[in-house]
Amino acid sequence: MKNIRDLKISAVIACYKDEQAIPLMHERLTSVFNKIGCMYEIIFVNDGSPDNSEKILKDICKNDSNTIAIIHSRNFNSQNSFSSGMIHATGDAVVLLDGDLQDPPELIEKFVEKWMEGYDVVYGERVNRKASLIMNLSYKIFYRIFDKLSYVNIPLNAGDFSLMDREVVNAINSLKETDRFIRGMRAWVGFKQIGVPYTRPERKFGVSTNNLFKNIRWAKKGIFSFSYLPLEIMSFVSYFVFLLSCIAIIIYIGSYFLKEEVPEGITTLIVLVLFLGSMQLLSLSILSEYIAKILDETKKRPTSIIKKIINKKKK
Repeated sequence: MKNIRDLKISAVIACYKDEQAIPLMHERLTSVFNKIGCMYEIIFVNDGSPDNSEKILKDICKNDSNTIAIIHSRNFNSQNSFSSGMIHATGDAVVLLDGDLQDPPELIEKFVEKWMEGYDVVYGERVNRKASLIMNLSYKIFYRIFDKLSYVNIPLNAGDFSLMDREVVNAINSLKETDRFIRGMRAWVGFKQIGVPYTRPERKFGVSTNNLFKNIRWAKKGIFSFSYLPLEIMSFVSYFVFLLSCIAIIIYIGSYFLKEEVPEGITTLIVLVLFLGSMQLLSLSILSEYIAKILDETKKRPTSIIKKIINKKKK
């Protein structure tokens, strides 16, 4: 049986405009790991923050040899920040957290308990979220639509906040895709997983960079990365419209030979043209999403560019 004192846990924190939250995050994580009694490292990934985050991280790293700061050359998004941290993490398990303190570090203790019981992935399950009505509704709609569309079973209300065993981290790191959706990849690799329910608090400092339009783009990323159903629906509708067209042609030809009057109506014609045109545009937009993803993957660009690493450790 594993002894927690012989194990090392890496915490990876994705930071963007979190200068006020970083010191408190470091303090709370240090307290949690000391309470657990394990070896640890804290990896802050500063994702091109325009604020004073880099200077604050330098000061923290100067005074704490267990803390590492990865500085990106610009903003590459939270998923690529997590990927940067996971690649450089040396722990037997890796915990992912957002830098705004909405993922409570104290929950890591429960994550570790489940990990020691034999679970490979322990994720935070948001049973309640302190956010606006519109944002809460948009999250609920996304998770339920995504659950129906996705070809992998991604738990409802599970975000990036999670603990992953080293074997899981290695599996995710080995995946070559550049447009990364960590919670989807975490579900795709499999392993033994369990959720720990918690209430996600409001952002403690600053203003969230999330909004409805960003969440829509986020939803598109997840759906087009882990679902072929939009293409299948497009094919089904195409077959259905084709069948209707064939029936209409047969009726028209039959009416001609039977000398029956064919009903005329410009309104009907306009409606049909608009319907078929809109279906074509919808089909093209779905195809363009998949083609754009293929284009991004074929470029083989790195998921992020690291400007510097402060307190870099040898693996």
